Amino acid sequence: MWDRLITDCHVATMVPQPGNPLGLFPNAAIGIDGGKIVRVGKRTELAGFRYKEVVALGGAWVTPGLIDCHTHLVFGGTRAKEHAMRRAGATYEEIAKAGGGIMSTVGMTAATGTDELRSASRRRLEALMAGGVTTVEVKSGYGLDTAAEIRLLNAARAIGRDLPVRIVPTLLAAHALPPGAKEGPERDAYLKMIVEEMIPAVAKAGLATSVDAFCETIAFTPKEVDRVFTAARANGLPVRIHAEQLSNQKGAELAAQYKALSADHLEYLDAAGAKAMAAAGMVAVLLPGAYYTLQETKKPPVQLLRDHGVPMAIATDCNPGTSPLLNPQLAMNMACTLFGLTPEEAIQGMTVNAARALGLAHDIGTVAAGKTADLCAWRIDDIAELGYWVGMPGPERRFFAGQDG
Repeated sequence: MWDRLITDCHVATMVPQPGNPLGLFPNAAIGIDGGKIVRVGKRTELAGFRYKEVVALGGAWVTPGLIDCHTHLVFGGTRAKEHAMRRAGATYEEIAKAGGGIMSTVGMTAATGTDELRSASRRRLEALMAGGVTTVEVKSGYGLDTAAEIRLLNAARAIGRDLPVRIVPTLLAAHALPPGAKEGPERDAYLKMIVEEMIPAVAKAGLATSVDAFCETIAFTPKEVDRVFTAARANGLPVRIHAEQLSNQKGAELAAQYKALSADHLEYLDAAGAKAMAAAGMVAVLLPGAYYTLQETKKPPVQLLRDHGVPMAIATDCNPGTSPLLNPQLAMNMACTLFGLTPEEAIQGMTVNAARALGLAHDIGTVAAGKTADLCAWRIDDIAELGYWVGMPGPERRFFAGQDG
C-alpha cells in the first residue's frame, strides 16, 4: 500500500521523450511511498492501486521541486551602499579595490553573532522555499580562515535542519584574498592554509559536499585554483568553479581536467572551454541575477553551449553584493529574457540540470520512479508560464520527500 497518490494533475517529468523534451505527461498521477516516487502514469491506470491518502490537485501542473544550485546564502549585513555606488557608475573591480565587495561582507559576517547570522540566513532560505525550491546549494567564502569558514558551513547546515529542504554545503575558501594577502608570501600563506588546513579539516568533518574556487583577475589565478582542486581531489571532494565571469582565464578548461561538476557564470567562455566542458560532462550554471545587477553587456555564449551539448542550469546566485535575488521564478524569466533561453531550457535549468550540477541527478531533478518525491504543483495552464511571468508567486503546493512542506 502506497503512502500517497497524487492525482488530477499534469506532470512535467523532465525525462525527455522523442518530440517531448520536458517529458510532459497530461492527465497523470504519481504514486509515493516512503518519500520516494514509485510510479508515474495515467490517472486512470494508477487509480486501481491501494494507497493511504489521495491528493487531488485540480488540474495543476506538477514539476520536480526547484533546485537552486548556486547561492551564497549565509552572510551578515547587506551591501545596499554598493548598490548606490554601482548606480553612480562604479564598476565591480572599482568597488572591490575601494574596500567594498566580498571583503566588506567578510567583515560584517565576522561581526554578526551566530544566532543572528542563522536567523537572517534562514529568512532568505524561506523566501527561496516559498518560490518552490526544495534543494539549495550554500557556499561558504565570507570567513577566509579555517574557523570562520567552518562556522559558515555549520550555519548553512543549521538553517535547514528543521525545514523541509535539502541543503548542499560547498567550501568556497578560495573566494577572495584577505587584507594583507594580496601578493607575496602572505598570499601564498593563505593559499597554503586552504590547501593544507581548511580542505582537510572540512573533508574530515563531512561539512561540505564539494570545493569551489573563484578564478578571476581580482581573485585567484588558474595556477592557484589548480592547487586548490588538487587538494580537494586528494581529500575526496569534487570541485566546481566560478569561471569566465569578467575575463577569460581558461578556468572552465582547468576545471574540466578535474571532471568538475560545473563551471558557473561563463560570460567570457570560448569554444575551447565549451568543448572541454562537454568532454568532461560538466554543467554550465548561468547566473542572470549577477548579470542584471552588474549591468553587464557580455552575455554567456548560450548558443555555443547548445552547439557543444553542455547542459545549462540556472541559479539565483543569491548574495549580498552582486545578486540579491530571492525569487527562483524571476531567475528563470531573466534567463529567458536576458540570455535567450527557451522556457523549456529555463525549467530544465532549475530542475534536472541543476541536479546534475550538484551531482544529485541520481536522486532529484526528475519525476520518475525511484527518485525522491520533491515536487511542486503550479496553478498554471501552460508549463511555459514558469519562464514567462516576471516574479510570479511560488507554487500552490510544495512537497518535500512526499510530504507537504
